Amino acid sequence: MDFGFAAEDEAFRAEARAWLDEYAKDAQDRRSWERVLGKAGWIGLGWTERGYGNRSATLTQQVVWAEEYARSGAPARSGHIGEKLLAPTLVAHGTEEQKARFLPAVAAGDELWCQGYSEPGAGSDLAAIRTKAELGSDGVYRVSGQKIWTSLAHEADWCFVLARTDPESSRHHGLTFLLVPMDQPGRIEVRPIRQMTGTSDFNEVFFDGAHARVEHVVGGESGGWRVAMSLLGFERGVSTLAQQVGFAAELGRVVRAAVESGAVEDPVVRERLVRQWAELRVMRWNALRTLGRSGDAGAPSVAKLLWGGWHQRLGELAVLVRGAAAGVGPGEWSPSAPYELDEAQQLFLFSRADTIYGGSDQVQRTIIAERVLGLPREPKGGV
Repeated sequence: MDFGFAAEDEAFRAEARAWLDEYAKDAQDRRSWERVLGKAGWIGLGWTERGYGNRSATLTQQVVWAEEYARSGAPARSGHIGEKLLAPTLVAHGTEEQKARFLPAVAAGDELWCQGYSEPGAGSDLAAIRTKAELGSDGVYRVSGQKIWTSLAHEADWCFVLARTDPESSRHHGLTFLLVPMDQPGRIEVRPIRQMTGTSDFNEVFFDGAHARVEHVVGGESGGWRVAMSLLGFERGVSTLAQQVGFAAELGRVVRAAVESGAVEDPVVRERLVRQWAELRVMRWNALRTLGRSGDAGAPSVAKLLWGGWHQRLGELAVLVRGAAAGVGPGEWSPSAPYELDEAQQLFLFSRADTIYGGSDQVQRTIIAERVLGLPREPKGGV
């Protein structure tokens, strides 16, 4: 199967690479960088046909941009949740007024978003959420509850929140998809979660009567489950291919470490390194095979199972090839910095969560079993 790029795609690649070479090295804080990207027309590629984005781009050119961005070493994006998750969801389910209000601000890099899905006790089991939203006579919803593992909540201007608007409902019924402004002192509190890597990439978010306007309901009241499932499908495709560029760079570092430590002389280690390389190629082909398709209920789950386990095994290899040196940090301990981690240690510890966040492996296998293979539904309540 031929997965090559056309001549116009390669010309687009050259343009993207030249721009990144010139501007990425001077990137300052991430919010300012989003505005630089927006002004240059690199956010919202392909939206122009709908009148909201910056420049036209085919699906393959969007892949090219994502790959070149990953290769460039440019700062991690803080606007990707708005661009890659919220925007296509609004295009599919939003009103014209909602698209006109929110999409240009995302394309300009002016407004950042976070995702209010997971809760304590309702992470992979999204239908078990307990956050509630009550509609008042003034046309304003009051949102109360807690979300957890919320990436970029400390930077975000807005949060798309899945909340229960029908108090008598259960499971996936009675859920509503709300757009909630984050600047609500006294009504919204964000608490960083310190991870075992020593960093705080995620947050807890507490809503205490936070306001959301009725015109900011996407998909209608009690239509949230359909919208939420549609959004989760956007997490594969172009973003997956860009992610694999980062994976390839990590694998290259692990291979170099194996050569430097002499671990590569072990035939078992060599076999594992080769297997990681081969599986990464298979992931790329699978992502390209499913790129742009819709209606395939199992594709997102297959992709998640593939990359989650692969990345976790790479983290294990990263410390294995270092031997005893992998147990020693790069800096001396101090009260202000209890411990520091090098790249391999960060990779190992952070990748332990890969098979849990974004839907655990068990949940992904259940989706494939029930929605693709047609197997009987899993019994509830321990029966």
